[in-house]
Amino acid sequence: MKQNYIDGAWLDGASSTANINPSNTNDVIGHYAQADAQQAQLAIAVAAAAAPGWALSNIQMRADALDKIGTEIIARKEELGTLLSREEGKTRVEGIGEAARAGAIFKFFAQECLRLRGDKLPSVRPNLDIEITREPVGVVGIIAPWNFPIAIPAWKIAPALAYGNCVLLKPAELVPGSAWALAEIISRAGLPNGVFNLVMGRGSVVGQAFLNDRRVNAISFTGSVGTGAKVAQAAIGRLAKMQLEMGGKNPMVVLNDADLATAVNCAVQGSFYSTGQRCTASSRLIVEKGIYPAFVAAVKEKLASLTIGDALAAGTDIGPVVDQSQLDQDLDYIRIGKDEGATLAFGGERIECATPGFYLRPALFTDCSNDMRISREEIFGPVASVIRADNYEHALALANDTQFGLSSGIVTQSLKHATHFKRHAQAGMVMVNVPTAGVDYHVPFGGSKGSSYGSREQGTYAAEFFTTVKTAYCGV
Repeated sequence: MKQNYIDGAWLDGASSTANINPSNTNDVIGHYAQADAQQAQLAIAVAAAAAPGWALSNIQMRADALDKIGTEIIARKEELGTLLSREEGKTRVEGIGEAARAGAIFKFFAQECLRLRGDKLPSVRPNLDIEITREPVGVVGIIAPWNFPIAIPAWKIAPALAYGNCVLLKPAELVPGSAWALAEIISRAGLPNGVFNLVMGRGSVVGQAFLNDRRVNAISFTGSVGTGAKVAQAAIGRLAKMQLEMGGKNPMVVLNDADLATAVNCAVQGSFYSTGQRCTASSRLIVEKGIYPAFVAAVKEKLASLTIGDALAAGTDIGPVVDQSQLDQDLDYIRIGKDEGATLAFGGERIECATPGFYLRPALFTDCSNDMRISREEIFGPVASVIRADNYEHALALANDTQFGLSSGIVTQSLKHATHFKRHAQAGMVMVNVPTAGVDYHVPFGGSKGSSYGSREQGTYAAEFFTTVKTAYCGV
């Protein structure tokens, strides 16, 4: 059994859970410890005890540790990516890419350890010096999702450690393997005991312990809107710092002047790759009426050419849905879309492969309106709605007519429309002639409206969440 990692030691949990391969439900990847409330409290206590010393630790030591972690992840990216794909269901190519990204994140923040900036300002009063510095917030509870089981933990853990915080990581219950492998690498990086802790277990037990305990100074959460609201309620109740990344219903606008091949690539990559299980997926394809028929025909042709199958098999384009619950949700929404009057133009049926798994053919709905449930609610699967727009202005209005605001895209050859869209799209990230899903590791990630709350993740902007500002006056 794979154990929890607390205070520099590997510990059995109160129970364990099996990690099942969604490409082959007969394949049990391993059994992973499940912490109870008592073990979660132990992890919080040791992190709180280690926090004062780690906050004042040598920045070169931090940089060396993070660089060592990043170097090993990159060296083992094929092994880690294969494990990731085996437990989550994205293709092996995507899994290896995600593992490499995790390594790059750690190496980026290794250098950020040496670049923590402050200010020295003159006072309006005589004989005073003013220094403005950044300090760690203390103990950070990280609640990670299942869809990016190594990259998202990495982009939370690396800046937390770089800026001198202690970490409590609770990975998603569906994908403990990648988090455990990452923790095992971190455990050999030379960090003091208690600085990093892996606490696998149920959200209602481990996550709730993080939320309720005043020794946990900040919570970084990525997951569903419903759970995010509960995290916010608990955090604000005790005035803990919080960072929430939640849902998306991201639009991809296709104008009449778009290059058709580019538009199809953006739509298929953004909507259906990683089995559509990305918060940045373009699940609303808003298409100007002049190119609508050609676009729909070309997307259907492309979808028909894709191979759906075992995530680890060579040649697979789209792997399985992550588990039975998510598959049931996807199939429910496909039924809802048909009941609402949308046309199921392609796919949408469960399929059988060589091994038992949660396989679903990508679903493309046409004749959709923006007020249908399939156009407003996050499905989190390989399901996309095509919505007809009269012109650019209409398309922009449709794109912005959503409670979410994570990523928004446009495909056009018009500099005028591209420039206007970048300024007026109500989203934290805007893509022109590239898919809505897919971001660099060194730039900020996050959205607006119901998609995100709090400071941005990734890049130098991560300092806003993982540090607090101190202003010091000194008489001279």
